[in-house]
Amino acid sequence: MKQKLIIFLSFYFEPDLGAGSFRNTSLLKELSKNHNENTNIVVFTSLPNRYRSFNKNALEFEEFSNVKIYRVKLPLHNNGFLDQIYSFYSFYSFVIKKVKIFNYDLVFASSSRLFTAFLGYKIAKKRNKPLYLDIRDIFVDTISDVIKNKILKFLLIPILRLFEFNVFNYATHINLISYGFKDYFLKFKKVNNFTFFTNGIDDEFFKLSQSKLKNKTTSNSIKTILYAGNIGEGQGLHNIIPKAAKLLNGKYKFKVIGDGGTKNKLIKYVNANKISNVEINPPINRSDLIQEYINADFLFIHLNNYQAFDKVLPSKIFELSVFNKPIIAGVGGYCANFIKKNVNNSIVFSPGNEIELVNMLSNFIFDTTLNRRDFINKYKRKNINKNMSHSIVSYLKCAI
Repeated sequence: MKQKLIIFLSFYFEPDLGAGSFRNTSLLKELSKNHNENTNIVVFTSLPNRYRSFNKNALEFEEFSNVKIYRVKLPLHNNGFLDQIYSFYSFYSFVIKKVKIFNYDLVFASSSRLFTAFLGYKIAKKRNKPLYLDIRDIFVDTISDVIKNKILKFLLIPILRLFEFNVFNYATHINLISYGFKDYFLKFKKVNNFTFFTNGIDDEFFKLSQSKLKNKTTSNSIKTILYAGNIGEGQGLHNIIPKAAKLLNGKYKFKVIGDGGTKNKLIKYVNANKISNVEINPPINRSDLIQEYINADFLFIHLNNYQAFDKVLPSKIFELSVFNKPIIAGVGGYCANFIKKNVNNSIVFSPGNEIELVNMLSNFIFDTTLNRRDFINKYKRKNINKNMSHSIVSYLKCAI
């Protein structure tokens, strides 16, 4: 059988941090392992750049089994909007030049921001090849909420919608990580094939012994509420943590681990209000983070109060569900309903509503008789990736 070649695009990849990196690294390994006899894969990604405060060495070129990985070195940035555009342009330019040497049969692109999907579209269309998109966010929706400048929004949104129309109407297949995205994508009439392979729970979390995962009440009277991840406008931590912490002082402490574009805003609010029960730390690697999860009393998720986020399903939900700890989630829409239905021992409150959070936390009783075993088994990342990899490879038959 003739060897086939897949171009695999992911802006974030190991050893970088973040949901995109974790998702696509594990997917590539499954894709390589299950289809290495007749399929080669060329990955285009970037050297670790998600957080300026997290530096991790990685090879610019790596080759193993049936996989080649090219990591692009990007300019330093502070997660600002213009910074990210400049960084992506560097990535885009490198890939467009380098991909010319490959005789590829299928293009796979995993994208939260629209631009990686657009890059995949440009590469696939140039040679009339199938395009398989993995969409992790609806960028146009999100940017409409995030950008406050009316003139900038007036100029930018029509351009992004044109990009979106071209990209999604060309795609051979679109995977949506949240079922909440479905209605939005039905308007792209040329796309007939959708799947809903969500984020999932990685194997390394299963390596923890069940004894470690049992809920432990700390001896200290002050309970720790842990948030770990990106600290950006999308999470809106500066809108909830300082106000909630002030009301909960003496009983609860917020511990924040991460970095992002609004970290300084969070620090500013905490300092300005002389709040002593908020601790803010830089990003750490995943093995150390697991220990932080074990040590915490409550695990925290929050999304800003944007209409776009009514459709999303954050990867963090799957990660935190492994630990038999109460989850506090400030989310709305599809995500709120998903947690209420599937993740027991959870507190779900309206984004940015510190009064509702404090009241629900005051009345919360942890149910020690419940576990999340069914949820964990259903959403193992390995099983999801195995099914998704078969879905991707099936489109090699469409290749000309």
